[in-house]
Amino acid sequence: MAAAVLAGAALVPTVLVPPTAAGAEQGVTVAVARPAPMDLALQDLDGRTVRPFQASEGRRAVIFLYAAVECPVSNRYAPIVQQLHETFAPQGVAFWLVYPNPFDTPAAIRAHLRDFAYPVHALRDPDHRLVALTSAQVTPEAAVFRSDRTLAYHGRIDNRFVSLGVERPSATVHDLREAIGAVLGGRPVATPSAPGVGCFIADFVP
Repeated sequence: MAAAVLAGAALVPTVLVPPTAAGAEQGVTVAVARPAPMDLALQDLDGRTVRPFQASEGRRAVIFLYAAVECPVSNRYAPIVQQLHETFAPQGVAFWLVYPNPFDTPAAIRAHLRDFAYPVHALRDPDHRLVALTSAQVTPEAAVFRSDRTLAYHGRIDNRFVSLGVERPSATVHDLREAIGAVLGGRPVATPSAPGVGCFIADFVP
């Protein structure tokens, strides 16, 4: 299995920075304005075709969370994913965990789901169909779709990581939580995109 390649530099020991540190984080404009195709197809862990938008029809929002078995930054966010699922799934939000690394085998993913107690359905995207649709760059990242399948937000889960190896004591901006809340409230997402810190998806190639 190929090791995850970290975005920006090799992982170094974590350095805590004050919550007031700015970190040079800048958002970019969301490019996807048209509805995502209803028949977008990914793979489940048994190799079967799954169309997540069809499976999520009737939900108030659809969330895709990109993960990788060997990405340490991604793995640090497992408790946050659990909390978000616990909060928003009862409010009609569908969650999908997406593995874009073709080297992450179904067996490895099943073990990963078990080890990190992920409560959501897992899909594989080895051909990066969803990655391309959502302009995902790293794991972990998230993509939030409205009920009409338009992309409301994509990017980091929060601002806990300033850069690789540089971490706040706790996040001060909760981008994903705020984006989901805006969609459920029928409001525009204030910051529709924010760059993530983690393992480059582009390096997950056979």
